[in-house]
Amino acid sequence: MVDLNRDSVDYNPKSPKDDFVFKDPGLKKIDRQADVAKVAIEEEIAYRRGVVSIKDLIAPSSMQVTPTYLRLGNKFVRTIFVITYPRYIAVGWFAPIINLNSTFDIAMYFYPVETPLILTQLRNRAGVLEAQIESDAEKGAARDPLRETALRDIEYLRDSLTQGTEKFFQFCLYVTVYGDSEEELNKLSDTVEDIFGSRLVYSKRVYFQSEQGFNSTLPLNHDELVVAFNMNSSPAASSFPFVSAELTSDSGILYGINRHNNSLIIFDRFSLQNANTVVFATSGAGKSYAVKLEVLRSLMIGTDIIIIDPEYEYKHLAEAVGGTYINISLAGKSKINPFDLPRAVGDQTSTEDIIRSAVITIKGLIKLMIGQMTYEEDSIMDRALLETYAKKDITPDSDLTKVEPPVMSDLQDILEGMEGGANLALRLKKYTEGTFAGLFNSPTNVVMNNQLVAFSVRDLEDELRPMAIYIIVNYIWNIVRSEVKKRVLIIDEAWWLMQHEDSAKFVYALVKRCRKYYLGVTNITQDVNDFLRSSYGQAIVNNSAMQILLKQSKSAIEQVQKTFMLTEGEKYLLLECGVGEGIFFAGSKHAAIKVVASYTEDQLITSDPRQILEIEESRRQLAADQVREQTAAATSQKLI
Repeated sequence: MVDLNRDSVDYNPKSPKDDFVFKDPGLKKIDRQADVAKVAIEEEIAYRRGVVSIKDLIAPSSMQVTPTYLRLGNKFVRTIFVITYPRYIAVGWFAPIINLNSTFDIAMYFYPVETPLILTQLRNRAGVLEAQIESDAEKGAARDPLRETALRDIEYLRDSLTQGTEKFFQFCLYVTVYGDSEEELNKLSDTVEDIFGSRLVYSKRVYFQSEQGFNSTLPLNHDELVVAFNMNSSPAASSFPFVSAELTSDSGILYGINRHNNSLIIFDRFSLQNANTVVFATSGAGKSYAVKLEVLRSLMIGTDIIIIDPEYEYKHLAEAVGGTYINISLAGKSKINPFDLPRAVGDQTSTEDIIRSAVITIKGLIKLMIGQMTYEEDSIMDRALLETYAKKDITPDSDLTKVEPPVMSDLQDILEGMEGGANLALRLKKYTEGTFAGLFNSPTNVVMNNQLVAFSVRDLEDELRPMAIYIIVNYIWNIVRSEVKKRVLIIDEAWWLMQHEDSAKFVYALVKRCRKYYLGVTNITQDVNDFLRSSYGQAIVNNSAMQILLKQSKSAIEQVQKTFMLTEGEKYLLLECGVGEGIFFAGSKHAAIKVVASYTEDQLITSDPRQILEIEESRRQLAADQVREQTAAATSQKLI
């Protein structure tokens, strides 16, 4: 403490400031420390002005408050609140607003009310209603249905509250919508109010409370509007915003777990308007795993499975279940003749129509083989194909069960003998006499007499794969038309066929017609853009009642979102989900799915190279142990 007396200070009356001059050195030190502290405070203030906080990052550049809306930067914001509800309201009534493809915030506030207080009020109200009803009866007045209904509702609510099965709340529901312009904001507000009105829910827009409405829907749990409606727990729960379609049925197979509510997605694809499916995912997202799991479980309920496998992915599964695995290659023993016809003709299909359909199909294959043809060449090829069948006595009057179909070299012979056909015959030569002769110029020796049949095209060059797949699909289609049976055809890496118009058109026709023959077609692809950019690819999706979307790439997500009309939440779900996770569409219903398999199923269907090597190593080790045991047993027998 400093004593400021006349001995410690020097007063100078001539000083222009007329102030005290300190003589004590300790006082000078205190003064310097105060100056340093003041400078430090000013520097701290300046530093904090330059620090960017989280509030600075998320805050809009400007804010304008009007009576009916807010303007945050370039965005227009309005809050809509609910006033009243109807007597009955269905579960999930709020789903149409949740599924709107727009940006909006939803806030729900539940204010619990003490049960004894509500029971007292309900008892008083019930007494008043009973007195009014009795008074009307004594006067001989007509009964009032509104009073009787209100009394029944009150008595039911009193019972539920007393038994503890219901609670009572004051419930507030607010929806804040966003628009890039005032016109867009008004349009979206009208849409939300129309949806509320269609459910007999009465709502209003904020007026002179725009800021309070916006604050009430921020994730701060602060209700500044306080527009409440008395409601018990059952109708309040019906407004719960996180709803998911139930895809659990009494028949079908297990596809996975519903990620929203952990229910089982058990579904029968043949219960839809058609049994076709598309599976879209990036490489490694688990699409083949999911399809192989479907194959394994479908086999257990008696469905025949036919697979076109471009990468040997289904070989292990086919061997495990005793299926037939057919390798189509240039040097392979398995051959398919593109000129094959259905083995039997139905009562409603004429032989002439079968032959003409085969000519159109083969002409599409030939375009894949030799390239596009002129109109003149197309006409010559059409006539040559009919003559090729006629050469083998295949005419509209023939019995198709007793004829032998021609091969590609027969077509070449016909072309060589026709005027203008020499050039076409020359272009076909490499498929009849050249390198590719082993694939297209042999009678069919493949037999499809197993519940699971897989065709492999892995050993073919990329140039030949679309043609081979085209031939295989045509052969399968002929088998399907010959005998109506519950079947599923799986085309893996279907984008191979979407690259060419004729093959894409053929698959589209197959997808449209297969329902009549109890066939479901599954198209699997990882190249989503190539598949969907094709007009036939889009049509195939439209004719597939079931769709499975797993993890998508950033380059394909916009196209997928547009095609399947996904919300922003579903879009980001497909970008961020893990392996075997995605969205399962079945008709008008869809749900987030996680594909799950048992340990035994996983060992049969895995596509992970590391896991496959471990399984093979375990098998080799088991075989070696068995050999050692047999050798030891034989040695012991000799010694005895």
